[in-house]
Amino acid sequence: MVNEMRESREARTTFGAAHQMTAPTAELLRQLVAHLRQNRTQLREEWARRITEAKLLTAMTKEEIFAEATSVYDNYVEALETGTFEALQAYARNLSERIIPRGVETHEVVGIVLLLRDVLARSLFAKYQNDFALLNRILDAYEPAANRIANTVAVGFVQERERVIREQQEAIRVLSTPVLQVRERLLILPIIGVIDPQRARQLTEQLLRGIRTNRARVVVIDITGVPVMDANVANNLVQTVEATRLLGATVIITGLSPEIAQTLVTIGVDLGKMNTVGDLQGGIEEAERLLGYKVVTFTESADHALRA
Repeated sequence: MVNEMRESREARTTFGAAHQMTAPTAELLRQLVAHLRQNRTQLREEWARRITEAKLLTAMTKEEIFAEATSVYDNYVEALETGTFEALQAYARNLSERIIPRGVETHEVVGIVLLLRDVLARSLFAKYQNDFALLNRILDAYEPAANRIANTVAVGFVQERERVIREQQEAIRVLSTPVLQVRERLLILPIIGVIDPQRARQLTEQLLRGIRTNRARVVVIDITGVPVMDANVANNLVQTVEATRLLGATVIITGLSPEIAQTLVTIGVDLGKMNTVGDLQGGIEEAERLLGYKVVTFTESADHALRA
C-alpha cells in the first residue's frame, strides 16, 4: 500500500511539475503551512535534535544549530506559503557564507534538509493518518515543493563553496607566481612547482600586467624550481617571451634544467633566440647590464674614494 501511494505521488509529481499550481493544490498547501506554523516549536526542536543525533553540523554548537534550524524552518515554511524561492535562495547563500569557513561539508547541508523533510512528513502522517485520501493529496502537494526547496538549498551551498574554492585557488596562484620589482624597469618572476596549462596562462597574464604597470624593460623569469615542463607549457613559455617583447621588454630565462632545455629543443624552439643565463644571480646581473647599471665591488668603490 505504501509503495502504491509513493508511485501514485511520483507519477502525479512528474506531471504536475510542468503546470501551474491548481486551486485545490494551493488550498492543501495553505492547510500544510498552517499546520507547520502551529507546530513550529515542536517540529524545529525535533529537527534540531535529529541533526545532533545524526552528527551533522558538528563544527557548530547546539545553540548555533538550533538558531540556524529556526531560520531555515521559517524560510522553508515561507517558500511553501508563497511559492517563491528568492528569499530562500538569499538565505541559503548567506548561510553558506557563514558555515563554509567553519568546515561544514556539502553532505551535511543536504543531510539536514532531508532530515527536515522527514520530520515534516512524519508530522503529516501523524495528523492525517485517519484520512488516507486527504493524506495522499497533502503529500502530492507537498513533495514537489519540498524537492525544490531541498534543491535550492543544496545548489546554493554548492555554488558558494565553489566560489570560495575558486577564490582560494586564485589566491594560491597569485602567491605562487609573484611578479617582483627589483629596481626601476626590472622585474623578476620566480616560478616554483608544477606548471599546468591554467597556471601557465595566469602566469603570462600577471607578467604582462606587471610589465605595463611598472613600465618594465627587462624581465628575469627564473624556472629553477620547476621540476618538469611538458610541450604545451613549454610552448606557453615561448609565447610569453614573444608577448613580452611586443610590450617592449626583454626576457632573460634563468635556471633552465637539461630536461626542460631538451623539451624546448624537441618542440623546435631555437634556444639561440632566447636569452638564457645559468642562475638567478647571473640573470639579475645581465638584466642590470642591459639597463645600463654598472656593478661596482666594495674594493673598487673604496679605491675610487681614496683617489678622490
